[in-house]
Amino acid sequence: MRAIIQNEFGGPLTLSDVPKPAPLPTEVLVRVHAAGVNPVDWKTRAGSGMAGMQTFPFINGWDVSGVVEEVGFGVTTLKPGDEVYGMPWFPRAASAYAEYVTAPSRHFAKKPTSLTHVEAAALPLAALTAWQILVDTADVQPGQKVLITAAGGGVGHLAVQIAKAHGAYVIGTAREPKHAFLKEIGADEVIDYTKGDYAGNDVDLFVDLVGGASPDSVRPGGLFVGVPSGVDRPIRGDIRTSPILVEPDRAGLRAIAALVESGELKVHVDATFPLEDAGKAHALGETGRTQGKIVLETL
Repeated sequence: MRAIIQNEFGGPLTLSDVPKPAPLPTEVLVRVHAAGVNPVDWKTRAGSGMAGMQTFPFINGWDVSGVVEEVGFGVTTLKPGDEVYGMPWFPRAASAYAEYVTAPSRHFAKKPTSLTHVEAAALPLAALTAWQILVDTADVQPGQKVLITAAGGGVGHLAVQIAKAHGAYVIGTAREPKHAFLKEIGADEVIDYTKGDYAGNDVDLFVDLVGGASPDSVRPGGLFVGVPSGVDRPIRGDIRTSPILVEPDRAGLRAIAALVESGELKVHVDATFPLEDAGKAHALGETGRTQGKIVLETL
């Protein structure tokens, strides 16, 4: 099969022919139609991110949408021909930048029927991150105020919609060109972070998707969630804090698919690239100016 191989950190992403994997018991073999691209991908390529979980040569990527081609012994929830999406193995290597992947069947869920494979591949890591922060960690409630930095990005634009679907009042930060987009997807307020800070909002939940933000906007007793670096500095004693690292989550994927099917969650794909242009996809992502997600197409 074709796959993007990396032989050293910081080195080129090389299209190569490698052996096709075979599923072990409880695993499925998925023919990848599209693979999402996330910041952790280019950070890992450079030697940070999840670099410590890799051994050379390795295949980057975690987000997958495709079709089950074969099931291992014991799999009862999926069958050949099922269209699935998921974020298998994270933080261990999933090897998504390839024509096939194998992983435990319960790392996948049925793809939302209303989405193409490209759209579905843009969802798993970013949407699960948002879901696990807002729902599993914060248990966001109707009427609560939620502040999300980098609200126009991959995780951010999905977090805005998931928070709104749970009845929250959402404040997003972004540069001015993304303000109309954020209003369109449901943000109640949008702040241009280049023109001032956002202290004084008295929010119940602050989701920092950039890192290093001040917690001054959080009300006493509120929650500050730091992504991607966690809370790595002294912080106010009258608020709660929580780091987060996304996990494979079949139940979360099913809940996200239900939001998609109900029309409450829409994923925005900013750009697509063929598999062989994974390096160009990373270069675009590293600009920090994309809106929504970047996706590689393998077919």
